[in-house]
Amino acid sequence: MTVSASGSASGPQRREEPVFAALPVEDTPAQLRLHERLVGAAERDGLLDVAYRTLETPVGSLLLAATEEGLVRVAYDVQDHDAALADLAGRVSPRVLRAPARLEQAVRQIEEYFEGRRTSFELALDMRLTKGFRREVIARLPSIGYGRTESYAQVAEAAGNPRAVRAVGTACATNPLPVVLPCHRVVRSDGSAGGYAGGAEAKRTLLALEGAA
Repeated sequence: MTVSASGSASGPQRREEPVFAALPVEDTPAQLRLHERLVGAAERDGLLDVAYRTLETPVGSLLLAATEEGLVRVAYDVQDHDAALADLAGRVSPRVLRAPARLEQAVRQIEEYFEGRRTSFELALDMRLTKGFRREVIARLPSIGYGRTESYAQVAEAAGNPRAVRAVGTACATNPLPVVLPCHRVVRSDGSAGGYAGGAEAKRTLLALEGAA
């Protein structure tokens, strides 16, 4: 006995009709519209604490995340975007959604930077992911102008603790806002690039872009 697509269950055997075969497995446009409506409703109701999106750049895919206060995280692909989002959920709020609209200004300025049309950023920043001396260090990084570099020792001295060279290295390595807060402009005393959260190639690319390599 065969149960046909029409639901009859008797008589001569009939070929099963592929009732659902013509339906799309996924309706991407509908899913996107639904997602946008849900994001809009979440933002209107104050339920969206962290908005994020990704951006393709010459140094790879960047994860951008923002709270209502401002840009809170920039993460390279090599830093694992999923891990970065999990960290935000644990340290800021579990209410994290892909919501590109909040990041439009950051995207525009970062694209201008990589096109060579911007030498500094004018963005509201949420610095809650760094504290103490590390925060003091990365907060002064924009004072190292476009196209210039300073050594870890120079940054330590400028931050008021000349002996804290290693701590400056740690502050740069844990900078939650690379590119925007330019830790790539901090190099070794011998002029070599040194380490970088986004990888050595990304650091060389940024320094070359700025004419500092």
